[in-house]
Amino acid sequence: MGSSADSERLFNRQRTLHEILGGGLVADVILWRQKNLTLGILLVTLCAWVVFEKSGYTLLSLVSSVLLLLMSILFLWAKSAAILNRPAPPLPQLQLSEEMVNEMAASIRSRVNALLSVSQDISLGKDSRLFFKVAAYLLLIYFAGGLTDFLTLSYTSLVMVLTIPALYERCEDYVDKYIMMGYRKLLQLYVKLDEEYLNRFQNWVLEKKKLS
Repeated sequence: MGSSADSERLFNRQRTLHEILGGGLVADVILWRQKNLTLGILLVTLCAWVVFEKSGYTLLSLVSSVLLLLMSILFLWAKSAAILNRPAPPLPQLQLSEEMVNEMAASIRSRVNALLSVSQDISLGKDSRLFFKVAAYLLLIYFAGGLTDFLTLSYTSLVMVLTIPALYERCEDYVDKYIMMGYRKLLQLYVKLDEEYLNRFQNWVLEKKKLS
């Protein structure tokens, strides 16, 4: 892409969408670089949504039922194998290493600290823009939650995450171009309204103050 195309990027970004999403497996899944894995996630979540919606299961009851079935199968397998002199179920080593636990704890700690830092900045009024942004997101979640249940909202959100970025990456030149055009038109409209109405209002206020 040329320099003119780069200047038309949203937020003047220099990195690709894949790099912005982290550039790892998660970015590959979201952008359909791992098509089989992405499709598998969509199919599994669709099946889970249908099961929850049609069967009346809750998440807790389904998880407990699956675990009970799995444990029963493994228990009967192990007992029958001992009686028939057959090998036991081939289970992996079910143990978390200290290094893995430390990495998970460090990752969770850094994310929680970042969330607490943001919350503190908002509570102390240090970042007004961030406050309005968070408030807008919370209001959006509130209204969306009033229109549907949590399970359907989660499934819809996952489908959007796995489709919109991939579609945007394929058509980003056109999307960025038309969004930037719309942004410029809105900016021109704002300048026009500011010159025609806000300046007049300010002048009117100043005249009133002088007369008083």
